[in-house]
Amino acid sequence: MLTLLIITITVIVSIAFMENPSMKNKLMFNAFMIKNRKEWYRFFSSGLIHADFMHLAFNMFSLYIFGRGVEAMYSFDEVFGIKGPLFFILLYVGGLAMSSIYSYEKNKDNIYYNALGASGAVSAIVFASIVLAPTQKLMMLFLPVPIPAYLFGVIFLGIEYYLGKRGQSNIGHDAHFLGAVYGVVFTIILKPSLASDFITKIIGQ
Repeated sequence: MLTLLIITITVIVSIAFMENPSMKNKLMFNAFMIKNRKEWYRFFSSGLIHADFMHLAFNMFSLYIFGRGVEAMYSFDEVFGIKGPLFFILLYVGGLAMSSIYSYEKNKDNIYYNALGASGAVSAIVFASIVLAPTQKLMMLFLPVPIPAYLFGVIFLGIEYYLGKRGQSNIGHDAHFLGAVYGVVFTIILKPSLASDFITKIIGQ
């Protein structure tokens, strides 16, 4: 339910402002504006807009695939129970903000740096899923062979860290990496026993 609500709102706002540069500029992440004009909302509003339909479709498809499962697992009695929906919202919204922290520190004096999209929050959702179900099978675009989720996570983090250090594209690899780390840390902080459960599931597969 919450996953579909987030997708619906994001799709509506993204499409409405995709061809409206003025509104996109007001919503997208700009560290200079956040620092000097105190427009802190940009940490979150940037996740509601996307560069184009492909960017939007990829993020929302990924959120649809993983979000429903995480939303359900968060609400399991043995996980967070009745608090699950609240924690799921905090996972997503927190992922938007925390994935941009590095970019904020790096570019707070650069008025020309802009970023947009929900990739950081989606990464948080994906990695929360990996914590909760580490032996589920996942595939990468360049590796169309099912592999355990925990191995997918290691490869993903390695690639994003490497590409982020190279810094030769407009893709927010740092946001992907930090969003993923937030998804893991946030989930385990809420229920530390999930860390040992994670290890037990991997050993026992």
